[in-house]
Amino acid sequence: MKKVILSAALFFLMIPKAEACAWYDPDYDYFNLFTQSIIKDKTYLPFLHTFSNRFYGHEHFEIPDENIENWQKFFGNSLNYAETKNLVEKMPMSELNSFKKGNPPNQILSKLGSYQKFAEGFDYLIEAKYLEPFMRINYVESPDSFYYTGDENAKNATQLDYQKTVAALTSLYNAANNPEIKLRYGYQLVRFNHYTRNYEASTLAFKKFVAPLKLKSAPYFLALDQLAGAQRGLQKGGEANWNFFQVFIKSKSRKESAFISMKLSDSASFNNIMKRAQTPEEKNMAYFLLAYEDFSNPLPMMEKMYDIDPNSEILKVLAARSINELERNYLPVYFSANVDGDASANTPNVKASTEHKKVEHSTKESFWQKIKNFFKNLFSSDKNSAPKKEADQSENDLLNNPNRIPFYTKNSNAETDKSSDNFLADFEKFTSKIKEKSNDEFWQIADAYCSFLKKDYEESAETLNQIKTANPEYLAQIDRMKMLNDIVSEPKITPEYENYLMKTYPKIFAENMAMLDDENNFYGEDQPSTREFVRDILANRYFIQGEKGKSFLMSNKLSDLQYNPNSELVKSVEDFYKKPDKTILEEKIIAKNIDDVGNIDAFFNVIYGDREMRLANFEKAKKYYEVAKGFSGIPRTEYDWGNGEKPTVRKIDYGNSYNGYAPISSLIFGHNIWESFDSPEHESMRAENFAAFPFIKNDMNKLDLANALLQLKKAGSGTGEKAAQANQLIGNLLYNTSKLGYYRQVFVMDVNNANGGKYHFQNTKKPAFQYYYKNFTWDIATEPDNFDLALNYYQKALDQSRNPEEKARILFQMASAEQGKYYQYEANNNPDVDYSDPNWQQKQEDQMQVLAQTKNQKYRKYFATLKKNYADTQTARNLQTSCSYFDYFMKRN
Repeated sequence: MKKVILSAALFFLMIPKAEACAWYDPDYDYFNLFTQSIIKDKTYLPFLHTFSNRFYGHEHFEIPDENIENWQKFFGNSLNYAETKNLVEKMPMSELNSFKKGNPPNQILSKLGSYQKFAEGFDYLIEAKYLEPFMRINYVESPDSFYYTGDENAKNATQLDYQKTVAALTSLYNAANNPEIKLRYGYQLVRFNHYTRNYEASTLAFKKFVAPLKLKSAPYFLALDQLAGAQRGLQKGGEANWNFFQVFIKSKSRKESAFISMKLSDSASFNNIMKRAQTPEEKNMAYFLLAYEDFSNPLPMMEKMYDIDPNSEILKVLAARSINELERNYLPVYFSANVDGDASANTPNVKASTEHKKVEHSTKESFWQKIKNFFKNLFSSDKNSAPKKEADQSENDLLNNPNRIPFYTKNSNAETDKSSDNFLADFEKFTSKIKEKSNDEFWQIADAYCSFLKKDYEESAETLNQIKTANPEYLAQIDRMKMLNDIVSEPKITPEYENYLMKTYPKIFAENMAMLDDENNFYGEDQPSTREFVRDILANRYFIQGEKGKSFLMSNKLSDLQYNPNSELVKSVEDFYKKPDKTILEEKIIAKNIDDVGNIDAFFNVIYGDREMRLANFEKAKKYYEVAKGFSGIPRTEYDWGNGEKPTVRKIDYGNSYNGYAPISSLIFGHNIWESFDSPEHESMRAENFAAFPFIKNDMNKLDLANALLQLKKAGSGTGEKAAQANQLIGNLLYNTSKLGYYRQVFVMDVNNANGGKYHFQNTKKPAFQYYYKNFTWDIATEPDNFDLALNYYQKALDQSRNPEEKARILFQMASAEQGKYYQYEANNNPDVDYSDPNWQQKQEDQMQVLAQTKNQKYRKYFATLKKNYADTQTARNLQTSCSYFDYFMKRN
């Protein structure tokens, strides 16, 4: 039977310790302000901190292979590394045979002179290239195996004649004079026996052909790696692990595979290695592996490593990992703006496991606390941190005013804070101690970064200024941190300070404010970047200074206002747009993010007019819509991928379709006959009798609509059935354009009534943005509907009408609006019971029962009146057939 799934054990060795979302990249959850890879020994780069892959950074670097370097030395360094790699790994065997026969060599071989000069090496490479396609272990499937079989046609070592191959390799071994070449044949004998599952013969081959040469060059460790594999096949896990450990220590390019092999060989691998370690180097490496494998708190192991060798390169690896974990804790990139509400489903799940003392918290709790810590620690200026440039010192008060910055006074998870802060304090003590003993400037940089995370920018800058180094990677990190200390410590961004930024950091503020979306920023990193962090700092500063428009445009396009059309924010953006005498920095923000929305003034005024319509301020709305006559449509784009890698992007031409301003059907004054938002309007909606109001056109723009409402309002101020009908039509429009209405898109800058964030009821009473407007389009920021406005007009109509059938219809519409008020109540009073609560189900049911009782007691007034006074009307009977809930209400006792 064919099996197509990997074993669980192997699978979990292959994936990172992160959330299992195929689209989710946890290494994009922080800004990478501290570059881990500045460690000098690049062979340890795979063991830096990452959650995106099993090992760190293969997309960015290639670790030099000591085997290739060994061949370079053999060929007298006549070839560079790339040429040697090509010769050893890629050059066809046929070219070497042709060279051996005296034919003209290719460009690489010609650099080596004659074949005879390196005859033994070339002969070995010919033999190795012949063997290489077969050097795979033969797969043996058991009936109960759940491993994927792979390519059944792939070659493996058992397809070679065993006796002939061993005899040939032995003969070549004996004939070779160069010990390095002899060692390589010995390696092939060990490997061939391993891959044919002749494990005992493999161990004997190592003892007979490899060990006696007493050479510890690259081929020796290739052979030792194969010996360890054979020992694992013999169930000698301890011996195998020890040899894999030696490979891990000595090899440059095989550390990852040796590490994985150790884990596969022995469940207690690293502890057992620790027991066997004798030399300082072995003990140091064993401590490193123990700390790496159990990274919850590496400091105890780091202390032991410090005692052995304070200059240990692998000690820096653990330190870089620790800094990276702290950075993830303190500097997350993504968060939902409404931090007091439930986590949005759109929000990437930031890893919440920097609990160095293994204190467990719920993901939600840890995540939101980190968000608060982020801004508490970095988007504020400590009163003890004086600004570096001239500035009004009273501006410090702005940053310490809880009324201006509400997140300073929010509830805090003290236990989570303490866990992270304690580790930072302990780690800082360690870096302070080691920087005094180690001769590597890395530790001074690390110490300065700890001060930065603690908001002690002055101490951080002082440490950085004392560092003397010529290392280019260190210098880049120091320059970055000096800039960050400078910018983050500034309490207020004034025009003078903006000019200072442009002059002092011209590369970070590139032309057209490229910091906003440039993937290859000044420091050569991928996003999230230093530029993005600086952008967020400035956006937050502008936000708390009350410059909301500038804050918005730091992170968004002008056209993004359509997604959360908050008129107060729009006004601030408009004021900034019209501001004279902008600084260079402000001009760059404008140039970058005031994108094409057609007529900009019309765009602003449609938003203003829409808000006034939602508030039933029809006269104000009219004035705005008069300015908005040039509106060319909500600025949406469409993408045509065709057959290319990049799509063709074009602005949507709405033609005769609704574009955010026109055309609007007169059915917007009607009532729905069934609740179906995706049906055509003539199927979902029915018109009222508009005969008395000829100014209601079949198709209108928003100015026409405002004029019609003003005339209806005038008519509704009278008495009688016409006045009642006028007020009913106004109530209908206000309801139909609410979250519950078929035309709910009309006054929220949308082009259809499809579902989306604008139509959610939750968290409507809580402030949407508290820090800045990053991820503006992710969050629900539309102001809540005021259903009382519709109810007030309906009440006037009810009082004015004398027709029982009309009264029944009005009461049903009032009951629908009342249902909207209940939805708002329910959204803000949903049960918030932790799933870990053992009584979760019962508490959930109890809360739902409370909501049901509240709905029936407080939000069924108009249904009750309709049932009591107008149950015998034809309208009520018709409504029972079209509304199952109303039918249920009418029939219950």
